[in-house]
Amino acid sequence: MEQNLPFCLYRKPTETLVNGVFQSNSELNHTVTFTEKGFVFAPFDLNNDAVLIAPDKIVVASFEVEEVVNSSKDFINDSGRSSHIELVEKGINAIKKGALKKVVLSRKIEILLSKKPLEVFQSLLGKYPNAFCYLFFHPKLGMWCGATPETLVHIEGEKLRTMSLAATVPVNDSTKPEWGSKEVEEQKMVTNYIKQKLHSSMKELQVEDPVSIKAGKLWHLKSEIKGSITPKTTIKEIIETLHPTPAVCGIPTQEAKTFIQKNENYQRTFYTGFLGELNLSKEKQAALFVNLRCMELKNGKASVFVGGGITEASIPENEWTETQNKSKTMLSIT
Repeated sequence: MEQNLPFCLYRKPTETLVNGVFQSNSELNHTVTFTEKGFVFAPFDLNNDAVLIAPDKIVVASFEVEEVVNSSKDFINDSGRSSHIELVEKGINAIKKGALKKVVLSRKIEILLSKKPLEVFQSLLGKYPNAFCYLFFHPKLGMWCGATPETLVHIEGEKLRTMSLAATVPVNDSTKPEWGSKEVEEQKMVTNYIKQKLHSSMKELQVEDPVSIKAGKLWHLKSEIKGSITPKTTIKEIIETLHPTPAVCGIPTQEAKTFIQKNENYQRTFYTGFLGELNLSKEKQAALFVNLRCMELKNGKASVFVGGGITEASIPENEWTETQNKSKTMLSIT
């Protein structure tokens, strides 16, 4: 960071090793064919190129998480309430008219940053042991960090693993959540869409039943999806098939993406893009995660991004509350 050169520090879910990929110059590299080697950091709109940090130096170190003291205080920010509710209402109207089945709508919360970036990263490691936690920097793009619970795709040769992640309720106690019909239907919609999209690229595909998983102060519904791709299928083809997933964009994909870009009150840039290892240890290998639960650190401020899946059954006030719940942990560590 002191040398103002590109790098990314990251820890994979449930692991204790922190990896560092460092580039020795300030060039802005991109991956075009996804056969290149490095750490990829891609935007929501892949028409803008995916950035690649060249692995000129790789460092791996163990990291022991200090005991996390859970604060009883909730950090919330009520700015933008009316505009977000209006946005959700607009999304529900589009769904009722038949233009969309689902759309994921988000907002940006800007607050003053009280910690140094490395301190924020260490807090993410402690509070999100089951997430992919990272701190990314490029002198021509700025600094981002986050803790995402969602895998975009893992590929090792012909083996593929991804997930259908949707639905959100806050953690209230140690008991598992009771899911309503809106959440169950939303997650099922995402699962079916991924199955349909991957079908022509796969030799075989298995989908597990949904289970409840905890990420920070939130519960989600998740189904593991795994199988074998055909020998001629490339990493690029799989990425273009899956990104953006219905969990961060909507259904149908292109219509939802157009709605988001036209109606959201900011540009997502790298929020709901993806990031991770690309061919780092061998060819045709990728470990990529969706860029959720993230923030951009700039000029002493943190921009926290939160959103939620909108269906015909959505209630605007509840969708606002969901974004508030999603923002609490991120706001508490800044």
